[in-house]
Amino acid sequence: MYYLYARVSSKMQNEDRQIIALREFADRECDEGEFAIYTDKESGKDFNRSNYKKIIKKLKSGDVLVVMSIDRLGRNYDMILEQWRIITKDKGCDIVVLDMPLLDTRQKKDLMGTFIADLVLQLLSYCSSQELSMNKQRQAAGIAAAKARGVKFGRKPMTRPSNYEQIRRQYENGNISATIASYRLEVSRSTFAKWIKQDLED
Repeated sequence: MYYLYARVSSKMQNEDRQIIALREFADRECDEGEFAIYTDKESGKDFNRSNYKKIIKKLKSGDVLVVMSIDRLGRNYDMILEQWRIITKDKGCDIVVLDMPLLDTRQKKDLMGTFIADLVLQLLSYCSSQELSMNKQRQAAGIAAAKARGVKFGRKPMTRPSNYEQIRRQYENGNISATIASYRLEVSRSTFAKWIKQDLED
C-alpha cells in the first residue's frame, strides 16, 4: 500500500501543488486501490498531526510513504531522523521523497545506497530545521522592528459610538445601570466597563 502524504502549515495555505505531484506519482507507479492520500494543515515543528498519526498506525511491512519534499514530512531535524528510523527500520516500510530521488529507499538497498541516502537525509533534515529556526528569528526581528516604529499588534480597539459620552454621563449620574448602558451602546458589559476604567485612568 502507498500512503501519499501532503502537509501545509495553516488552513490559509494551499496543498494543491503537492497533491498534483503525488497523484502524478500514483498514476505512474500505483494500481487503483493501492494508494491513499492524506493531508494535514498543521505545523511541521513536530509529528503530532492527526492524519500523519493515522498513517503511522496503518503502515505495515512493505508499505510505502510518499511525500513531495522532506520539509513536508517535518521541520525538526532530530524528529525527522527518528521518524525515518521508525518507518524504515522498525516498521520495515519504504519512504519516497519526490523532489530528491536519492531519498527513495525502494532503490539501492545495498550498503553504499543506504549510506548515501542516510547522508542526504541528515543534510536535508538539518537544512529544513535551520530554515524553520531562521524563519522564527526573522519573524521576531520583524516584529521588534515594527514595534520600534510604533506599529501596534493585536486587534484594534473598538471605536466608541457617537452617543457614548451621553450614555456615560447617564450611567455616572446613576440614571441607568451598566447593563442598560451597554445595551444602548450595543457592546458587551465588559467592553463598557473597560471604557469607563480607561476614562478614569486618563
